[in-house]
Amino acid sequence: MSDKKITVAVAGLGSRGNSYASCCKLMSDKIEIVACADILPDKLKRFGDEYGVPEERRYASAEEMLKEEKLADVMFICTLDRQHYGHAIPALKKGYHLLLEKPASTDPRECREIAKVAKENGREVVVCHVLRYTPFYRKLKEVLESGVIGRVMMIQANEQATYWHQAHSFVRGNWRRSDETCPMLMQKCCHDMDILLWLTGKHAVSVSSFGELSHFKSEYAPEGAPDRCGEDCPAYGECPYSIKTCYLDRADRGEFGWPLDVVEPEPDAAKLRETLKTSPYGRCVYRCDNNVVDHQAVNLRLDDDLLISFNMSAFTSEGGRRMHVMGTKGDITAYMEDGEIHVNVFGKEPEIVDSHAETDQFGHGGGDYNLIVDLIDVLSGKKGALTSIDASVESHVVCAAAEESRLGGGKLVNIEEYVKSLN
Repeated sequence: MSDKKITVAVAGLGSRGNSYASCCKLMSDKIEIVACADILPDKLKRFGDEYGVPEERRYASAEEMLKEEKLADVMFICTLDRQHYGHAIPALKKGYHLLLEKPASTDPRECREIAKVAKENGREVVVCHVLRYTPFYRKLKEVLESGVIGRVMMIQANEQATYWHQAHSFVRGNWRRSDETCPMLMQKCCHDMDILLWLTGKHAVSVSSFGELSHFKSEYAPEGAPDRCGEDCPAYGECPYSIKTCYLDRADRGEFGWPLDVVEPEPDAAKLRETLKTSPYGRCVYRCDNNVVDHQAVNLRLDDDLLISFNMSAFTSEGGRRMHVMGTKGDITAYMEDGEIHVNVFGKEPEIVDSHAETDQFGHGGGDYNLIVDLIDVLSGKKGALTSIDASVESHVVCAAAEESRLGGGKLVNIEEYVKSLN
């Protein structure tokens, strides 16, 4: 493409679609939203008004928008997980480049088909593995590639989902059921599988996994707890997963961003309380229809005998990702949320590397904003995509293979054999 302003059609106007749109707004001299689609009229109106989308370019669904001739250079596909494939293929065939929210698909076969159709139509597909775009992980990769800790032998990585995020998104919320969206590892942690493969520059050889839904079940409900969370529950003042802790206390402090704006798009304290009386987010966490795991462990063997142990847990007070990288000459401990990378070369004084190169305005440690910057460069022909669909397929394969292992009681899954089984 030339240096003309890039035009965007956005399908799916939830928190992810709005986050990327907010980034575009800051770069309005280079990229402009010209069409949008969502099944909820209120979301459609708010988004259209916010980004100046003409009324005739506001569509009641992604399917309706895709019936039109090509409306923009690129489509942002931020719809629900299981809809991505069904929206990506026709968009590519109409000539759209894609910014595709992860997971690209819940099925690795469909991921490969997206890559195939993109190649056939000469289109770029950039998958939203936003962690690769953060200053934190870019600096960590730079340190690893310097060789300062020698050959990397083992990595321990933790995804701290946090108690309230689990309750909001994976017990009460849209991603609570694997049959409606996808398994927890694919939804929440394909980020992590991708970043581990990218940081090491290695490929997965085999995987095993254990994981369970152990706590957010009816048998653990407090005695006398009703179906909906409220003051009539005997445990209301004590339960850490109550709507008081997760939502209302935040509203009382004037914190009306995510996740409150998911519960009620234009929240104030009174409106939020009213919405929670009927919203799925007002249910007791022990009385929901959720089935995704609340804790999971994954063991990975990569090329060159590099071993990774990865844990996802709902039962943490703080969110974020922690990592311990162990090499033949030293080790590194790193916590994304504080931006510090602690480098310990054996026999020398520890060194702290600060990755705070940029301010995080939109989430994921600056990754969301940098993803849009990179997308503009890709579509302007200045560089190749850092998170192309081709690069993304392996992390999806690993997540799917790990889920097969989990469902099989932790059996070892050989990745090469698993890939053959997909054909």
